[in-house]
Amino acid sequence: MEPPPEGKREPPALSEAAAELLSLIGLEELERCLFAETLEVVAAGDQTTGDQPRGQAVGQWWAAARWAPYERAGEPVRSCILVQAGSRVRQDGMPCSSTLRAYVTLQLETLEQEEQERLELRARPVERRTHTVSHQHGMTVTKTLREGEAEPQCQSFYYLPSELQGLLLEGASLLLLRMLACQRAVPPGLVFPGINTEGHLCTSSYHALGIQQQTVGSAEEEVFVIQRAVHTPAGTSTVWHSSFLPSGRLVRRVQVGCPVLMLLQDESNLGDTGGVELQPPLPKQPLDWEEDIQLYSWFLDRKEELQASHAAYLQQHPEFWAVLADFVQTVLLQQPQDLISFAAQFFAPFARRQPPETHLTPTKAASPLPSPQPHNPLANRE
Repeated sequence: MEPPPEGKREPPALSEAAAELLSLIGLEELERCLFAETLEVVAAGDQTTGDQPRGQAVGQWWAAARWAPYERAGEPVRSCILVQAGSRVRQDGMPCSSTLRAYVTLQLETLEQEEQERLELRARPVERRTHTVSHQHGMTVTKTLREGEAEPQCQSFYYLPSELQGLLLEGASLLLLRMLACQRAVPPGLVFPGINTEGHLCTSSYHALGIQQQTVGSAEEEVFVIQRAVHTPAGTSTVWHSSFLPSGRLVRRVQVGCPVLMLLQDESNLGDTGGVELQPPLPKQPLDWEEDIQLYSWFLDRKEELQASHAAYLQQHPEFWAVLADFVQTVLLQQPQDLISFAAQFFAPFARRQPPETHLTPTKAASPLPSPQPHNPLANRE
């Protein structure tokens, strides 16, 4: 593990407006942000996406936030907000997907976050993962790139606590946007430190673009539009425009210059007052335990525990290999047709007492195994 490139090490500053906003966040504001929503991804402008015509759906985007416990070995369980998001689209005719999973505190600090992008190229699928975890010494970022069947390429580096004051990552940004949308206001000069897709420090700024009228299906709705921009030290910026209902639910999201945008097109999600119902449908996502931070960690811990237990048992019982070798040798020599009955007959003399009859009890047919000697069960061994 190494520090990021020296050219990226100057920590971006947290603006006074952003610091004040973080200090004023309350439980009530966060509670209003805990819901799930789904938007259609459609081709935008005069361009097309692959063979999809303009305006036609090419995929789906979803996001959800809820209370969840966060567990880490050696530390007490913490109550935080689990933010999840994902998308599945066809880009230039190729299917691609992305997922986000983040554990965020009540002060919008990120405890752990994992982002994944996958492009399903026929000959060589490409998968990128960025795992970020905070700890008492700062924050560690691990980037993994895998192309086809090649070995993954990994790079890890860290940031010190002095560089992370007010840091706002992607999962926390989704919560912040919902909070600002519910307030229908964005404080001037709202700038937070962040980490871009390359894992380098950057800044993200938020500006209100005002109230606008936008179409949801065939209905016209009044929405509050917020601009979010991510600025790199090299001077480039990536800009998103997000439109929200008064409830904080997203109606439209577009990345400036991107050939697709996200739209709420289902009018059935709109109530009589223009607000979205409290329980919108969340698309059922297949459980991929390898993408789940905690499930995968538990799997690795359990795997190591079992491997150690099995190795210790075999070391304490070397006779296991003698018994196994004797059985395999006898099976190969006699090649019985009914292997289950054969095994039951073979191992019966090893039992201290005859067990009750089970489904392994041999049938009345003659056993293919010669009767073992009374005092030496391994006497048949050559």
